[in-house]
Amino acid sequence: MKILAMIAGFSLCAAASPADEPIHKILTSARSGIHVDTWEQTGHIGGARGPAWSVRKITLHGGKQEGVDIVIIDNGKLKISIIPTRGMGIFSVTSGNEIRLGWDSPVKEVVHPQFINLQSRGGLGWLEGFNEYLVRCGLESNGHPGTDKFVNNVGEEATMDLTLHGKIANIPASEVEVIVDSAPPYRIRVRGRVDERMFYGPKLELQTEISTEPGSTSFRIEDVVTNRGAQEQEFELLYHTNYGRPLLEEGSTFLAAASRVTPFNEHAAQDIAHYNEYAGPKLGFVEEVYCLYPIADKDGRTMIALQNKAQDKAVSLAFSVKDLPYVTLWKNTNAEGEGYVTGLEPGTNFPANRRIERAHGRVPKLAAGESHKATIDFVIHTGTGETKRLQQQIATLQGDVKPTLDDKPEKKD
Repeated sequence: MKILAMIAGFSLCAAASPADEPIHKILTSARSGIHVDTWEQTGHIGGARGPAWSVRKITLHGGKQEGVDIVIIDNGKLKISIIPTRGMGIFSVTSGNEIRLGWDSPVKEVVHPQFINLQSRGGLGWLEGFNEYLVRCGLESNGHPGTDKFVNNVGEEATMDLTLHGKIANIPASEVEVIVDSAPPYRIRVRGRVDERMFYGPKLELQTEISTEPGSTSFRIEDVVTNRGAQEQEFELLYHTNYGRPLLEEGSTFLAAASRVTPFNEHAAQDIAHYNEYAGPKLGFVEEVYCLYPIADKDGRTMIALQNKAQDKAVSLAFSVKDLPYVTLWKNTNAEGEGYVTGLEPGTNFPANRRIERAHGRVPKLAAGESHKATIDFVIHTGTGETKRLQQQIATLQGDVKPTLDDKPEKKD
């Protein structure tokens, strides 16, 4: 993707005073009527010879990506491509030519939400834009399409059709800004606000910050979901992180400390003994989904990971089980042209229809004005030394607990 214009350059010195103002740029503001088509900020840590970083904003054109905003953070080691137009999702994360967090979806353009019909194909229209590395599922609901009950505008119980994985990924951000700290470690932050609101319906607000440090192989997502309504509101939040090559291949392994693993359906149950192992692409493969109950350390944190066959490349996700108590593993090792991909998905729930999750006590509620916070730390690991340390960390979390592998799915009626 080509930058059409560079607006400014800046050099951060390691000796900068704490009193110095951070770099601050508003890229989008519905409140103030601001939208910046192109912009770039560059800098060096510790002077001109120090590690370089940049933040770029571009607007895509042509086809179904017409008008889509992309913000690209380059911290000198990682390039993180954020999509404000698609709910502040992340299109891809790359580390040089060696590692990409993302996948080769049959959907080739970054589709603008205006071209998405969530109701199409029986509520599967969400898939018409599905090609991101990280996409949030929620906020009012996520999971499989189907019916659920609600109270309508005249106070009567009615039925509604829920679509796959909810609406938040197809709502453009109303506010987007870039902040680069003026003091060490000079953290680069992209913040956004996405509103899922309606009259006689949910009034949910997502405030997110996606950040990284110059020269780092890690990044962080910090989200706050707030109920801006005057009455209690259910919500669901699931982080659908998706991986293709080079991390996914025949012989790749999913790593997690879990007390229990449950197949999502009878089909997945047939291969429960090998739930964490991957095959190569196979035409006609039917997706397999597994529901995990993660084990946390004394601080309430857990970690999951995906590593390649040679065990010299991996990615890890660390988070609090208080904030995200469940993990879903999605395996879709179909033919390359159909989408060879796996999903590692921390969440407040499993991806069954909301009425099913509610019956199992997995649909949280927010009181008026209450917020739910979730933070995920992502790290890219390269070399066998790093991946062995990662394996040991997860093995330590597992400890002496032998995970229960259920041979039947949970009842859904």
